[in-house]
Amino acid sequence: MTRLPLDTLAVDALALLKNLIATPSFSREEDRTADLVAEFFRERNLPYRRKKNNLWARNQYFNPDLPTILLNSHHDTVKPNRGWTLDPFTPLERDGKLYGLGANDAGGCLVTLLAVFSYFFHRPGLKYNFLMAATAEEEISGTEGLELLVREADLPPIDFAIVGEPTQMQMAIAEKGLLVVDCIAHGKAGHAARDEGENALYKALDDIQWIRNYQFPKVSPALGPIKMTATIIQAGSQHNVVPDRCQFTVDVRVTDQYTLEEVLDVLRENLKSEILPRSVRLRPSSIPADHPVVKAGLALGRSTYGSPTTSDQALIDCPSLKLGPGDSARSHTADEFIYIHEIKEGIGLYIRILEKIV
Repeated sequence: MTRLPLDTLAVDALALLKNLIATPSFSREEDRTADLVAEFFRERNLPYRRKKNNLWARNQYFNPDLPTILLNSHHDTVKPNRGWTLDPFTPLERDGKLYGLGANDAGGCLVTLLAVFSYFFHRPGLKYNFLMAATAEEEISGTEGLELLVREADLPPIDFAIVGEPTQMQMAIAEKGLLVVDCIAHGKAGHAARDEGENALYKALDDIQWIRNYQFPKVSPALGPIKMTATIIQAGSQHNVVPDRCQFTVDVRVTDQYTLEEVLDVLRENLKSEILPRSVRLRPSSIPADHPVVKAGLALGRSTYGSPTTSDQALIDCPSLKLGPGDSARSHTADEFIYIHEIKEGIGLYIRILEKIV
């Protein structure tokens, strides 16, 4: 079958992006944008499946004996902040830009990947299968987005994934995981005027000082060191009572050199406080620097880097590459936009990279 030209793919992708912008899709409220993606599949006769607000599809000549590439991006958005001067739900073209909530994060990535999937869908004789997944709840790291598909949708084994996030089409070959830990220092109440009690606040401060100074020995070539930051502290009820309890929260950005469980072991060995991790879901992720898809991108002038921010990569257990049009610096900002030329260029670069390996 004749493949669609790049110009047609770009026009269709831009039209879909405008419709997505015009349709509110806050996390856990993405049913209407899921309907739009379903319509995209139906209009192009691309068989798909849907589970809640997640949709996925396989290429026409899917062969279970071949390795599979997952193409994934999300269609939920954050809520617009108070700084918006434009209507966040009215797509506006101005000076080569398309403004609107989700235009950059991650609508531009989603529509370009859908275009790429359409491009390869009818191609026989590929060395890889394609699996396209448009998913929900990414912005809140929810359990009913990509994680739901991995857990319940009986997806085929995935060889590697391309996760669409705005990276200026440079290749994030590693991404930090996130571990949020609530710590509780226990003491004994007493009167502040007398030498009595055990001050839980002082015990917490000793632990926080250790957190501030400790350096994990293994440093990631792509991501650098693990970063630990104490961010919240709560203790005491009145000025003359020695607090018997102090709770503080630590934000830990974990590199690909450690698992979340290994980091927790180190904390438990060194802190006197009780340690309560909120979850161990958001794992660090990476793809080898010599992986064929990375080498294909390098051959086309793309660069590699390590990303400090989390994405749905954390929820999939396979090598993954974060790559997409747009700029992470524009994400969640007032008057969010994507350059219109980034859509066409993104589709073209995705296709050229994948052509080298499939």
